[in-house]
Formats: sequence, structure tokens, C-alpha cells
Amino acid sequence: MNAAEPGRQHPDEVSVGNARQTLLQLLARAGVFSGDAEELIGLIEAGALTLAHRRVDAAARNAPAGKGPLYEAGWVDGGRAVADELGLLAERALLRAVAADPSDTPAPAGSPPGTRPPVRRMQVDRAKVAVVPLYLSFTEVSDLDPEVSEQVLTAVLGTMGPRQRADYAGRLTAFVSGHRERLERLYGEFGPGSRIAVHGRYSLLHSPTSIAVLERLATEPAALREEWDTAELPPAWLEGLAAAWGAPD
Repeated sequence: MNAAEPGRQHPDEVSVGNARQTLLQLLARAGVFSGDAEELIGLIEAGALTLAHRRVDAAARNAPAGKGPLYEAGWVDGGRAVADELGLLAERALLRAVAADPSDTPAPAGSPPGTRPPVRRMQVDRAKVAVVPLYLSFTEVSDLDPEVSEQVLTAVLGTMGPRQRADYAGRLTAFVSGHRERLERLYGEFGPGSRIAVHGRYSLLHSPTSIAVLERLATEPAALREEWDTAELPPAWLEGLAAAWGAPD
């Protein structure tokens, strides 16, 4: 491919496969487990197809003016057909990305059907990337123990299946957008810069992980409490956050 060449250019299948394999090898050298690397690349592929689906779907609704009703009908029908196919491809790519990895630790014998798979390190890392900028939109980062933060995020992710973990960043963003004023008041009263010390029942409000915990309190409180107890995290932290948020017991 050459940017100076005229006309539209598209990468060929072999070159795409080569780039993908190169990325996998580079991630392996950096110590990223192959299953995690495959999942990350798969999520990006599914996301690219999803964005293309939305663009085509939007374009299908706006036929060029002045072409007549038959042209307009053909444009809409053709655009929808292409958008539908892209939507199916995106769905299949997502299913491949979040499919159970053969190297995952299997659920213990006797586990009930639908048992959620163990949380992987890469999933925790993705959650960290998601929560930090959202948290910084309300307050500043404090010095809560990073190891504790990982334990909290592992408990949070333990309430979800693979599909929910895959689109968790979007869920968090939607949660923050829908409760921004309430969150601003909460962090202003209990977070960094308030009169509430970092130690005590409101400690988690001094950590970016609080965004994740609040979202789960609002959507899956029972599952969160179960995972919290399993992780042996301080009950007072969850109780304090629930009280500040006004979540039901």
C-alpha cells in the first residue's frame, strides 16, 4: 500500500494476517498470555466491525437527493442489507473474542450451570484503564494500596459473564453519564479533598475502583456482596459505600 497511489486502497488478507501474528508475537515477548492477547485483538476486530455497521446503517437512511423514489428505495434496502451483514459479522467476532479460553481454570466439579469463569489478569487491567479517567473526572487519585484495588476489581468482575466483561468500559461510561450529578455530590462529600479521611468505611471513595463498585451496587448488589465475601474484603468498605450511595441492603 502507498498513500501516494490514486484510488481506494485496502489491505489484503495475507497482510492483515501477518500484522495480527506480528502483534501476537510482540505481546508474547512483553509477557502477555496468548489467550489474553487473542481476546484483546478479537475485541478490537469486533469493535471495528461494530463501528462500520453503525456508519453504514446511518448512511442507509440518507439516500442522495434528486434521484427519485425507486433509487431511494434501492439505496435504503441495499444499505440495510449491508448493515445487517456487518452486524452479524460483529456479533460473531465478539462471540469468538469472549469464548472460553482453553487455558482458563475450569469451574470446580459440581459447580452449578452458568458458573462465571475466573477473572483473568488482563480483564482486571482493562477495568483499571476504564475506571481511572472516569474517576479523574470527579476527583484526584489517592494512595489506596494497588494490590487492594486489584482485589476489589476482581470481585467486581466476578459478578459478570464474559460478554459483560467485554463491554464493561461502555457500561461504566453509561453509568457515570446517567448519574454524574449524584456522583459529583458523593465525591465532593466523601472523596479526596473532603473532610473524610482516606481510612475508614469511606476508604473506597478515595480509589478509582469506587466507580466500579458503585455501578455494581446499582445493578447487581447481591452478586457483588457474594463476591466481596468470597474475596474477604473489608465489609465496612462496601457498607460505607452502599450507605453513601443510598443502595438498599
